[in-house]
Amino acid sequence: MGCGKGLDKGARCSVIRARVVYPGIGRPIDNGAVAVSGGAISAAGKWRDLKALGGGPETVLDAGERALLPGLINAHCHLDYTGMAGLWPPPKGFTDWIPLMLAAKAEYGYADYARSWLAGARMLGETGTTTVADIESVPELLPEAWDSTPLRVFSFLEMTGVRSKKSAAGILGEALEKIKSLSHPQCGAGLSPHAPYSTFPGLLRLCAAAAAGQNLRVSMHVAESLDEFEMFARARGPMFNWLERNGRDMGDCGGASPVARVGHAGLLGENLLAVHVNALAPGDVELLAQKGVHVVHCPRSHDYFGHPPFQRAALAAAGVNLCLGTDSLATIRKHDGRNPELDMFAEMRALASKDAAASPQDILQMATVNGARALGLAGKAGALVEGAFADLIAMPFSGKVSGIAEAAVHFSGRVEGVMIGGQWILQPE
Repeated sequence: MGCGKGLDKGARCSVIRARVVYPGIGRPIDNGAVAVSGGAISAAGKWRDLKALGGGPETVLDAGERALLPGLINAHCHLDYTGMAGLWPPPKGFTDWIPLMLAAKAEYGYADYARSWLAGARMLGETGTTTVADIESVPELLPEAWDSTPLRVFSFLEMTGVRSKKSAAGILGEALEKIKSLSHPQCGAGLSPHAPYSTFPGLLRLCAAAAAGQNLRVSMHVAESLDEFEMFARARGPMFNWLERNGRDMGDCGGASPVARVGHAGLLGENLLAVHVNALAPGDVELLAQKGVHVVHCPRSHDYFGHPPFQRAALAAAGVNLCLGTDSLATIRKHDGRNPELDMFAEMRALASKDAAASPQDILQMATVNGARALGLAGKAGALVEGAFADLIAMPFSGKVSGIAEAAVHFSGRVEGVMIGGQWILQPE
């Protein structure tokens, strides 16, 4: 990738030209270019129309036979657990996995979580993610962890309640105080009541009220497994039995799906990222759509657990905003004996292999503009349009412009350039 003299790794490019520009909104641009000013996109269009904006060879970069795409948005991740990659083969059932995870977490200390967080953030950057919605189980890592990465990070502070001796108000109060203490130019925080089964209705109601009153976004595992569905809909099954033995009040179980239970607590709304959503009752799809809930699918984690088929087509037809996430490396299969990596391209490939009805354009949108919408960043992230953050990635591409979406969805390997806020984070060669 060549450019004029004076453009080094930390410098800003005024105009970047490439074989094709995929803006995320609108058609791919043959022989396209992106103009960057002050960390934002000032224009995206034909090279012939934008090249004069460079002002001189020192501010023009020719990316050659590559494609420029919006930086990918990982709408659900657990950076804290990166170091747990490959610990366990897929379990027989979801409930069998929970004690394994709890035991592993009990052996982790602050330094272990910090190493995992940093390693995961590096993986994401190297594989084209520029914005991540991360579930933070160790809020003590913040804000120092934010300062260690160029990524845009939304940290959703995890809350549970089954084993806690604290009140719902106390659990939520600690999370809100932490959020109040945090300030960062490109990172932010929200709430994450972990899941309906690991919390209780009082905490969920308080979270709903706080999120609405303070304009906070919420990320929550919802209807992840058949075990969870059986627990709430029928007050039975392995999860019900295990949690009852562990002292959870099971009075909220029976007669309603997990989605309906979250709705009863007032949490279904446009500020909610409902993660997984694999086990649904009749009417759940329509309820999610009516409330404007964003749904995050994690294809490789879905495969690891052997969950029921993800109802992508039904959710999309109802108008639900669908996004993609990686989940944690603790719930992704090894491949050829190698530990997995956090890689949104791998998630897109996994979805494409399982869902032939999903077009490449639909899948790529789930990893870009849809994720931005879920995080309140529509028009700012996930797209190369005027006024958006100058967050982009470069991947090799020399085919027909009409094939760029399919090529991106099936891309494997390291990206060849990553820019965040107008700064090259991964230096192109």
